[in-house]
Amino acid sequence: MANTLQRWNAKYQEHPWLTRLDWYIIRKFLGTFVFAILLIIAIVIVFDFNERIDKFAASHAPWQKIVFSYYMNTIPYYANLFSPLFVFISVIFFTSKLADNSEIIAMRSNGMSFRRLLKPYMISAGIIAIVSFLLGAYVIPHSNVTRLNFENTYIKKRQVSLVSNVQLQVEPGVVAFIGTYDNNTKSGTNFSLNKFVDKKLVSQMTALRIQYDTLSDVRYRWKIRHWRIRQLRGMREVITSGSEMDSIISMEPSDLLYTRNQQETMTMPELSDYIDKQKNRGSANVSLFEVEYHKRIASAFAAFILTLIGVTMSCEKRKGGMGLSLGIGLALSFAYILFQTISSTFATNAGWPPMLAVWIPNIIFAGVAFVLYRRTPQ
Repeated sequence: MANTLQRWNAKYQEHPWLTRLDWYIIRKFLGTFVFAILLIIAIVIVFDFNERIDKFAASHAPWQKIVFSYYMNTIPYYANLFSPLFVFISVIFFTSKLADNSEIIAMRSNGMSFRRLLKPYMISAGIIAIVSFLLGAYVIPHSNVTRLNFENTYIKKRQVSLVSNVQLQVEPGVVAFIGTYDNNTKSGTNFSLNKFVDKKLVSQMTALRIQYDTLSDVRYRWKIRHWRIRQLRGMREVITSGSEMDSIISMEPSDLLYTRNQQETMTMPELSDYIDKQKNRGSANVSLFEVEYHKRIASAFAAFILTLIGVTMSCEKRKGGMGLSLGIGLALSFAYILFQTISSTFATNAGWPPMLAVWIPNIIFAGVAFVLYRRTPQ
């Protein structure tokens, strides 16, 4: 062991960026993390299949869709969901083994400071954070579309496509109202478009039916049938009417129908555009989408905080072995998930700022990490 550490120390003197010891810790960290994630996903899939097998059989869902449309798209979702939990557990598990085998003692006795020991851990946490962010921002939203469509078709058999009394501000001072909207045909009835200037109505367009032009390359193009326009000019009123016309109205089908977990099916750019657009319209359901947007960033950043806590808790050799460290690690992991859930609920239901609510768990645990780091012998 001493000869090995001497070789590592010599390697470190020659190439201070990444040594063989750094690669050893990185492989251990990432290997333990991937193994733990695959193990929990396998367990989750087995339990999920056992619970849903009756529904699969009753709905006559094809096996090809069960495997590829549902479970293959469930794997990245659960991998990212459990990522913070298993970053923590993986660090504590293999670092406690290093400490029990006196490997960390040997490293530090050869002149390696605790700050230097953290380097490969932070690099590994950075890799996990980047992968987690890219999965959550771009890959999982597309997977969720397929997964949720499967659930709505074969498991829940409930897909909302018809809404009534939809009202939204499409532009500043321009308010649209649709009596009934059918998402299957992308059409609505009893439509009105009111324009206000200084809180006074200056024009109103009504139509028996409108339909979104899905074949057009132009965004926001609607076909308006049996329309009537009233223009108010002081004490005068000008009325025009017609049977059909094309018009550009700053709304699209996704603005008219909100489906459950819709925010999970949007990529980061789509979420950003949707939030900006809904804010300009004065919509009330933006906080749910803002929470999802900030959560994807905060969850990725949590890898660094939880890694630091895990290392500081398990780098010293303990009389009871790794059992105590793992127990405390599990408790802190579930506490983090609990804080994240509660703070997100406050943002959507209690009016908290979404960004602050999502980052509260990271702020609290960053404080815990700092205290533990200061208490660890350097």
